[in-house]
Amino acid sequence: MSNRGNPRMVKRFNKGFIISHWVNAGSFFILYISALPMYTEFFDWLYPVFGGPAGARLVHRIAAVIFMLPLPILIFFDRQGLRRWSKNIFSWKKHDIQFLIQFPKEFFGLKAKTPKQDFFNGGEKINSWLMIVTAIMLIGSGIVMWFPQYFPQGFVLWAYPVHNVGLGLSAAVAIAHIYMSVKLAKPSLNGIFKGDVTEKYAEEHHGRWYDELKEEDKEERKLG
Repeated sequence: MSNRGNPRMVKRFNKGFIISHWVNAGSFFILYISALPMYTEFFDWLYPVFGGPAGARLVHRIAAVIFMLPLPILIFFDRQGLRRWSKNIFSWKKHDIQFLIQFPKEFFGLKAKTPKQDFFNGGEKINSWLMIVTAIMLIGSGIVMWFPQYFPQGFVLWAYPVHNVGLGLSAAVAIAHIYMSVKLAKPSLNGIFKGDVTEKYAEEHHGRWYDELKEEDKEERKLG
């Protein structure tokens, strides 16, 4: 924990995790926008933005390669953050289920008695799972579509609907994620931009993690 005037701040994300997050977000946005005119004629007016159909395809493929970089970034620059994320999202306990039961109340502005949450709460864990599943769908089908000559015809035919479903699901997940981050948890935005969140936010939204921080702080003081 650190005291930087008022309010007190605690470290939530390292630079590697932040970079990985924004590489994922930025590349997904470019992928989505460049895909729209290729998906339906309704968005043909976007082609001039990319210099025509060929330009849109080129931008889409470049963004697709960048979209695969977040995991390597974490492996090389923030293994601790990767371990914590993977361990946390696959740890499902009673307090996560209780969070999901209470969340609709919070979503609609009602009083909710949510139990203390981990570094990632139940909703964030589900969001992470959906991101993983849709990323696998998009990347796997995208590779088949990009290099059809190396795959059986059946794979190629299935790749297109899988890619479309993955696009729709991932777009829904992204919209929900943005809405909840901006509308319901604004203090969390500082964490994903600068790495720090207020001590109050940590205590109120991630109480189990905050308790761990306090214990670590006590141990450091004893040793110091």
